[in-house]
Amino acid sequence: MKCISIDLDGTLLNSSHEITEESVKVLNELQAQGHCLILNTGRAFADVIKLEAVKKMKMPIFCINGSVLFSADRELLFEATLSIDVYKDIFSILKEMNVGILVYTNHGGLPSTLPPLHDKSRQELDQLFHEFNYDQILEIEDLKIYKLIALVHPDQLEKIDEVKKALDGKFPISMASSHPNNVEITSNEAHKGKALLRYQEMMNLNFDEIIAFGDGGNDIAQFEVATTAVAMANAPMQVQQAADVITKSNDEDGFAYAVRRLLGLLD
Repeated sequence: MKCISIDLDGTLLNSSHEITEESVKVLNELQAQGHCLILNTGRAFADVIKLEAVKKMKMPIFCINGSVLFSADRELLFEATLSIDVYKDIFSILKEMNVGILVYTNHGGLPSTLPPLHDKSRQELDQLFHEFNYDQILEIEDLKIYKLIALVHPDQLEKIDEVKKALDGKFPISMASSHPNNVEITSNEAHKGKALLRYQEMMNLNFDEIIAFGDGGNDIAQFEVATTAVAMANAPMQVQQAADVITKSNDEDGFAYAVRRLLGLLD
């Protein structure tokens, strides 16, 4: 059995955040051949299942960079969280560095998850982060914190390296960037690659091959465990360099092109 692990934003989704008809056709054909298809994304579950094409598909969904794993039947299989103490310490450092902060919890993303912010103006983003009362997060009952995202404006990319340096080696965390202007901070048990191996063991499966598709820095984690890593043409150079195959961009049906033309997975 082949495992085909597919990132969403910038990979399976085009720039309009849609899964094209051609990609849906390829996914259905791969499933019909008996391959294990997995959506492996940095998105929260709620931001994945609102996609129309996903509503019609039955496949496992790994969310928040491997922090939360759902079966094909949407059953929660695993979750990795940040402790409240670690969250407080990291939050304090990020606040001092004056970056935007998103907190992914079992009660949603606060003040938002990332996808709804893509079209916001600089002023709207600054206002959102300035006005939100982060103290209320710790008042939530049964709180689970899956991820923090440190977010900067595109002309502040040097801050991303500063954030990574400020946190590196001080906490039991994983850090990755889904976009050049962010750092995603999760438990060190949350990892797109570890999630694939964890699922294989939990479900007592034997993957002959793991084929991973991605475009972001957080996809290098799944490339590390893949037998074949496929990067999109729109991926940053460091991601392309970590891959075995470079396909067309997400706006050129690069996923479907790789499956049919570059990898020959379908007749």
